[in-house]
Amino acid sequence: MLQHDLPFEPPTAIELMSAGELYASANEFLLHELKEDRRIERKTAGVHADKLGEYFCMWANTPPSGGLIAIGMEDNGQISGCLQAGTEHINNLETSGRNFCPDARYDVKRVDVHRSDDGQRDYVLLFLVYYRSDPKVVRTTRNKAFIRLGGSKTKLDEYQIREIEIDTGGVAFEQELVDYVYPADFRADIIQQYAENFRGERGDRLRPNITNEEILELREFGKFAPGDKFVPNVACTLVFAKRPQRAFPGCKIRFQRFEGEVEGTGERWQPVKDIKIDEGPIPQQIAEAEKVLESQLRTFTHFGPDNKFRSLPEYPKVAWYEALVNACVHRSYNLRDMNIFIRMFDDRLEIESPGGFPPLVTPQNIYNVHHPRNPFLFDAMFYLEYVRGSREGTRRIHESMKRYGLPQEEFSEKETGNPFVLVILRNNYKQRKVLLDSEGLAFVGEALFNSLSLDERRAVNYVVEHHKVKPTDLVRVGGGNWHRSKRVLEQLRAKGILSVKRRKDIQRDSGSYYFLKHPNGKSDEKDKTN
Repeated sequence: MLQHDLPFEPPTAIELMSAGELYASANEFLLHELKEDRRIERKTAGVHADKLGEYFCMWANTPPSGGLIAIGMEDNGQISGCLQAGTEHINNLETSGRNFCPDARYDVKRVDVHRSDDGQRDYVLLFLVYYRSDPKVVRTTRNKAFIRLGGSKTKLDEYQIREIEIDTGGVAFEQELVDYVYPADFRADIIQQYAENFRGERGDRLRPNITNEEILELREFGKFAPGDKFVPNVACTLVFAKRPQRAFPGCKIRFQRFEGEVEGTGERWQPVKDIKIDEGPIPQQIAEAEKVLESQLRTFTHFGPDNKFRSLPEYPKVAWYEALVNACVHRSYNLRDMNIFIRMFDDRLEIESPGGFPPLVTPQNIYNVHHPRNPFLFDAMFYLEYVRGSREGTRRIHESMKRYGLPQEEFSEKETGNPFVLVILRNNYKQRKVLLDSEGLAFVGEALFNSLSLDERRAVNYVVEHHKVKPTDLVRVGGGNWHRSKRVLEQLRAKGILSVKRRKDIQRDSGSYYFLKHPNGKSDEKDKTN
């Protein structure tokens, strides 16, 4: 893409400069330009030194490059300066990082300015606080930790601190031992499959007669205690335990299907399907979720250039299956109470997994960077043949969606109390309105489908899925007007495809509806009491 096609200025523009570049180039003009910028925190000269320590802590924990603190500026960007604060107070502020957040690394300098109210010469005290990329969450001397989320300083609780330390390699979370009893609490069949596949890959480098438990120890899924008792760890529990939910209540998958394109809230929140997959280890949950998705996803048929029907699934299985596996393998299990959610709408499939992107991974580089959050879990799923290798899963999603002519998949990180990764697969819903539901095709028969108009085919699609239809339903999903929709349904009734259910004792029955007739002449009234 040419530079002039991009919606922003060249890389020398202020908007693209890092906190370090801004600090090096800081002057009065730049401080004014940054008055709405998220890379800078503005404080008046009257701020207390101990309070300022919290902002050193915040920037030290905020990737990718920390940020700036400007003393002598108002929240609205007006410059008030530091001279009126007095030398002693300013000296305390200059040493506040060392005194109240000693783990923060920073530089400080004075920038000459003019005060906004009277134009007199003054200065702004400017700090550059560096992001600490090492596996340690920076805390204040009061043992508090903060991070920048959006435009605000946010206090981290101990759970969130631990999550960050796990992500940056400071805590070997997967290696923590658990109080499960081996082998009674574990699935011998999955362990056997893993061990056999590992022997098949590494057999020439293993000593003869190595046991399954020795392989588990070799691959760091636990260790032998005195008396040759094998003690499993977190990774072992998630992959092989009969019920990892005892230690990780959120190790579950919840599938929800909604009619339309919005989830709704309160009384309007009414999923037509709500299935909980809340038993067994990760491989078992993936297998069960695969069955659920296959039962809910539809196949659509269209006319090919040769005037024959061609069928395609709503989404390529490669895409949704890889997204499902990735969610299970790369989610944060330290967020023990949070589930994976799969939500199906008319126009898209959403897969939400707890925890933000692992360090170094972003939506922009996700196809090229391999940095698994749970490397030992990833190792197990590799030998169980659920994952293949570095970066391949996201690339397979991308290629399969492209091959089916569907919109590009979307990866993003969201925040609702705790971060989560959201993957969205879209099904080109607007264009799909001209397709035929393969279930409807099979129900009515290909020969009869050839004689139907596009409006009639859409009506058949709807009634196959919902079991009954009214003219207002067709208006809602396909446009047009009530009289036209009524005429389409009457045409299908005349052709022997639909029957009508209405009261005969009144002229107009607002509760009347049409339903499918089976090819043998029987009526399909599964839902007539609803």
